[in-house]
Amino acid sequence: MNIIAWIVLGFLAGAIAKMVYPGNQGGGWLSDILLGIVGAVIGGSVVTLLQTGTIQLTAASLSIPGVIVAVIGAMIAIFIWESLIRRRA
Repeated sequence: MNIIAWIVLGFLAGAIAKMVYPGNQGGGWLSDILLGIVGAVIGGSVVTLLQTGTIQLTAASLSIPGVIVAVIGAMIAIFIWESLIRRRA
């Protein structure tokens, strides 16, 4: 996938995940893009694990199912991040 598609997918998935996930995550559009890209990798890897039974680093594509997978992965990333922050405090 080219860089523009990664940015668009990241922004869409990150923004949707922040709207759906309860609480205030803060950050701006750049954090949305990074969160969405991380979510695409996490979500794509989880889907590959469920489909094939093997662990591979794959990413979701820029399609409707890909955005859904990326949003779910971004929500997983938010959950993990908030869990790590709570442990430090």
